[in-house]
Amino acid sequence: MGENEVQEFLTYLASERKVSTSTQNQALSALIFLYRHVLHKELDLPTRLITAKRSTHLPAVLTPTEVRKVLQYVGDTAGLIARLLFGSGMRLQECLRLQVKDIDFGNHCIIVRSAKGANDRSTLLPETLIEPLQYQLKTIQLIHQKDLKEGCGETLLPFALSKKYPNAGKEWVWQYVFPASQRSIDPESGVVRRHHYHPSAVQKAVRRAAQKAGLDKRVTPHAFRHSFATHLLEAGCDIRIVQELLGHNIKTTMIYAHVLNRGPKAVRSPLDSIN
Repeated sequence: MGENEVQEFLTYLASERKVSTSTQNQALSALIFLYRHVLHKELDLPTRLITAKRSTHLPAVLTPTEVRKVLQYVGDTAGLIARLLFGSGMRLQECLRLQVKDIDFGNHCIIVRSAKGANDRSTLLPETLIEPLQYQLKTIQLIHQKDLKEGCGETLLPFALSKKYPNAGKEWVWQYVFPASQRSIDPESGVVRRHHYHPSAVQKAVRRAAQKAGLDKRVTPHAFRHSFATHLLEAGCDIRIVQELLGHNIKTTMIYAHVLNRGPKAVRSPLDSIN
């Protein structure tokens, strides 16, 4: 089988199986890998294939009242993380990977390192979280000092910095703001480290909080990021500023204009004008 059969199979996936674009792309990538690295043959596929239709999903957005209800049921470290997600618009993994050096209390901002697209950006540090975050840092500093005394305390450094600066991993500024409660062994290096807080713990805590709050929406930690953007736009914030805070392109940020509390595209229903 060659190019014709591969093309027919990909068309079949899109037209008959109704798969998503990502599933069709995954099948194509697998076939290219098979032919190139196993069969040692390059596929000469046409540039125009019948592709699966890319679906558009509007984000789930919480109202201020719903956010307040959910947050009151999320406690401890997960609660602080949830508040920071809503207050800064960060993704969950971006928040969990925060290190001590990334929080700038003086300038009231947070530096998000190597975000989506491998770019750094800055976002808001909520005033109401300054004191809780400072308390969090004091707490984990004691944990870090204890780890150092016990011969641990080394965190995972990005890229190849651990080779360039062998002792930097034990410095305070490189420690995670939200470390795990237990140390673990790095499967690659064998070094005992304290990884960051596990994302599933936050996801479960938020899901339980939404159930306790009685919300009939699917609430995930990412919903706080969507709500952050939508609430800023509702307050009249320039969409270009929201774009920079989220690290989006303008097209992606425009999605939030469709879910403002004034209806799609902020248009008022004519029925409301006659009542």
